[in-house]
Amino acid sequence: MKLSVLICTYQRHELLEHALNALIDGSEEKPDEVVVVNGGDEQAGEVVDRYKEREGVQIKLLRTVNVNLAASRNVGLPHCTGDIIAMTDDDAEVFPDWVAQMKRTHAEHPEAGAIGGAVLGADSHSSFLSRLADVATFPSPPQPGYVRTLPGVNISYKREMVERVGPQDEALFRGEDVDYNWRVQKLGYKVYYDPAIKVRHHHRPTLWQFLSQYYMYGRAYYLVRRKWPDMYCVYPHGLRHPKDLLRALNFFFGTFYQPFLFAVRLPRMSDWVPGCVALCLAGVAWRVGMIQQAMTARRSESWQKG
Repeated sequence: MKLSVLICTYQRHELLEHALNALIDGSEEKPDEVVVVNGGDEQAGEVVDRYKEREGVQIKLLRTVNVNLAASRNVGLPHCTGDIIAMTDDDAEVFPDWVAQMKRTHAEHPEAGAIGGAVLGADSHSSFLSRLADVATFPSPPQPGYVRTLPGVNISYKREMVERVGPQDEALFRGEDVDYNWRVQKLGYKVYYDPAIKVRHHHRPTLWQFLSQYYMYGRAYYLVRRKWPDMYCVYPHGLRHPKDLLRALNFFFGTFYQPFLFAVRLPRMSDWVPGCVALCLAGVAWRVGMIQQAMTARRSESWQKG
């Protein structure tokens, strides 16, 4: 099977060079094709040009005006010609066997339209926030199996599925991967996780960036669930049944007990207490993002009706 890799980049040419080095020079089996979509960074173009002379790999550089990740991916997807279209980001470095593992898993699971794997912190040995993201933002179960969704930093799709699903939703500034994977499943395909497919990711390095990430995730969570009312959801869309009330209570009280459940998964006991505090703040930011996005949507609807 021919495998294409799509990478979108914006103002991070230093990280892009590490990503391409791992993907092209560091891979045991090179991808057949790499498509890089540059959202506006001349130095990124220079980085890509340095890898165009590598034998056995076709590298395409596409330039666009940065809007969001979904829009950049939509620019690149039509240029990916492989039987498998894999995606990673400019802030991630694939493992040496990443291409081979992707191909193997697709061959073993023809029923899966989307396949991905583990996202490991590049700095988790030295960074508390990176270790926190490993257990809360990008949890990586040790066993393979079917899952609801996978992050866009380590995922691949069968080409036939991409042609059926169509472009990513550019109205989503986050959560475009969750939306896309849900559309995959609505067409009858499976989403499969294999921990052998691994990338190293540079997680958010500061607490403010970590909390801002969760706030934006919360806003996107609401938008995706508003688009798909039948999607799995942590909060009820109404209070018509007793289970709706229980779900609403869990939505609010989860702010306090869920951080503990994640924090105790941290490998170092010394991280448990600060982990609980940071995750509690992240849970608040996530819920505030959802509530604020809901209020914004309602104001917009009232304005349109009025």
